[in-house]
Amino acid sequence: MTTTAGSPVTLLAETLLTPSQQLCPGWVTLSGPVVVAVGSGLPPRAGELVDLGGRVLAPGFVDLHVHGGAGAQVNGATARDVADSVRRMAAHHARHGTTALLATTVSDTPARLLETLRGIGLCLAGPPAGGARVLGAHLEGPWLAPAMAGAQDLRFLRLPDLEELTTLLDGHRDVVRMATIAPELPGALDVVAALVEARVVASIGHTEADLATTRAAVAVGARHVTHLFNRMPGLHHRRPGPVGLALTDERLTVELIPDGIHVDPVVIALVMRAAAGRVVAVTDAVAASGQPAGTQRIGELEVEVAEGRVVLAAAPETLAGSVVTMDHAVANLVAAGVSMTDAVNAATETPARVIGEGARGRIEVGSSADLVVLEPSLRCSATVVAGRAVFDPTRLLAGRLG
Repeated sequence: MTTTAGSPVTLLAETLLTPSQQLCPGWVTLSGPVVVAVGSGLPPRAGELVDLGGRVLAPGFVDLHVHGGAGAQVNGATARDVADSVRRMAAHHARHGTTALLATTVSDTPARLLETLRGIGLCLAGPPAGGARVLGAHLEGPWLAPAMAGAQDLRFLRLPDLEELTTLLDGHRDVVRMATIAPELPGALDVVAALVEARVVASIGHTEADLATTRAAVAVGARHVTHLFNRMPGLHHRRPGPVGLALTDERLTVELIPDGIHVDPVVIALVMRAAAGRVVAVTDAVAASGQPAGTQRIGELEVEVAEGRVVLAAAPETLAGSVVTMDHAVANLVAAGVSMTDAVNAATETPARVIGEGARGRIEVGSSADLVVLEPSLRCSATVVAGRAVFDPTRLLAGRLG
């Protein structure tokens, strides 16, 4: 049974990250889907108490860039199939502390993209049983630079088009929350401006843009950078490009994929310092996440998975997303020398802020009761979405949250 207004439950942990502060020990009281009290030390002797011992209690993770998991991927032929796949994916990532996510597409035909948005829309009403809440869609493509396609299917890339954007948004304005675009493409700046007007986060990515073009995109409202370093020009001391601007322009938030493969730990530490408070940890996880090694798919492209590395079967030098989960991503940030508070911020408060979800990614009175319980190793041991335990394999929460 989920908690109700008349039966609050208090969780006590050796470490509580709000994440604006670290309380040791700390406690939080939930009433239904909302946090009603937070404090340090021992909690008041009222209502039910769950002592989590030496574990870490943090806001639930918010993943803005996730294509799949547990064998399921976002793109699909029918809305019903998409909804089923997205729910499977959301259940998989909830087992690793993700409580909210953007279902992220890959480039596809116009008809399949529309059907995919319809399917994602079917998931918005509330958290599926046992899964993370789906907050909307991140369109990664089709408006990407062919030379920087990576694991995006070249057959489905096309120039940015205001008419196509209007079609995609028609009836789906509450679904599309973010879109990645290469700003150097003809028509791209007009589409960026239209995205901003529609209150969709415009993100720079899969791009060959130089510094001037990147600045032009920011001038018309782009505010985010998709998987920094990957599928864009590298940082050069005379040609800083999108990476240089991302590290120095405080209007931009930047994604990192901390899977130990996409970005070296030394560079992760550098970015966390240069762009303090602006880094968003993402998984970029594909359907192979949580699956055995071998052949899988992203969109219609075959990928090979071995030792945690995902590459295109037809081009093994090309990375094709990841199989990392958010608890491991946070642990990798800490292993790179990032403080636990900053690592958790990158997975919670910052991504929630990027898409205007102020009630998520934090633990404070009035915030959503979305929480993750972490072992000292930072492995997820329980996940709570809207006051309900959606993952609790060892009954750590003793059934008190559903």
